[in-house]
Amino acid sequence: MTDLLINEKDAFATWGVRMGEGFLDVIGASAPMKDFIENKSRLEHGKRVIINNPKVDEREITLSFTIEGSSQSDYQSKKKAFFDELYKGKVDIQVPANGSEIYRLIYTGKSVTYAQSLDRTFGKISSKFSEPNPVNRT
Repeated sequence: MTDLLINEKDAFATWGVRMGEGFLDVIGASAPMKDFIENKSRLEHGKRVIINNPKVDEREITLSFTIEGSSQSDYQSKKKAFFDELYKGKVDIQVPANGSEIYRLIYTGKSVTYAQSLDRTFGKISSKFSEPNPVNRT
């Protein structure tokens, strides 16, 4: 079974990409709620909070990936192809072992960290993504 699908492609077979440290914890975390409507009046004690019809807010997450290649040139070409996929902006991520949910993310390209092994065949990448509507995962 494929561990990770990115834009319906097997991430490891296509780019040598696997989930990095804490990936499942971050992607599986709950989304924040939008603020409830509140009203303070000098005519009443405390405040009124309307909790009818609560809504989920967008979320920003930082995901970590590893990339591995069989040689230096293989690694460089896989890394470039993976970044080209991210630069498209729309990134749909699915972890089949966790269920059928598809996380519809937008690659922001912010707070990117990158590390490469001395033999230039393995690297770690961490970057921010935005999930505009965490309820839309079908």
